[in-house]
Amino acid sequence: MSVVSEFRSFIAKGNVIDLAVGIIIGGAFTGIVNSLVNDIVMPVVGAVTGGGFDFSNYFLPLSSAVTAPALEEARKQGAVFAYGSFITVFINFLILAWIIFLMVKAVNKLRAMEAKQPADEAPAPPPADVQLLTEIRDLLKAK
Repeated sequence: MSVVSEFRSFIAKGNVIDLAVGIIIGGAFTGIVNSLVNDIVMPVVGAVTGGGFDFSNYFLPLSSAVTAPALEEARKQGAVFAYGSFITVFINFLILAWIIFLMVKAVNKLRAMEAKQPADEAPAPPPADVQLLTEIRDLLKAK
């Protein structure tokens, strides 16, 4: 098998196509989730906490030459340990992960509701030929 035909076989498999679709949908979904976090959740968190979780200007200067109060200016003056940016990103990640967890939980709940069949409905009767073969089998067993 040539490399080209092997590659064609690999691409034609369903898993590769599913992965490509998942990546494309994931990229689009990222915009939705980011908007949800930045435009809906974070303003509410900011209103509740009186300013939100913005620790981005928290840093420790690693050089005596650094005297600026803001992180961007301090980085221009010398080396800084910018732990505040990490804290802000980590808190945003936790909020984002919680929202995604709730979304996945809701989708799983919908799938479970979809999968359930009402208990009132009796199972469909087997086709006529299967029913006839079952009767013949039962008659032969009786003899």
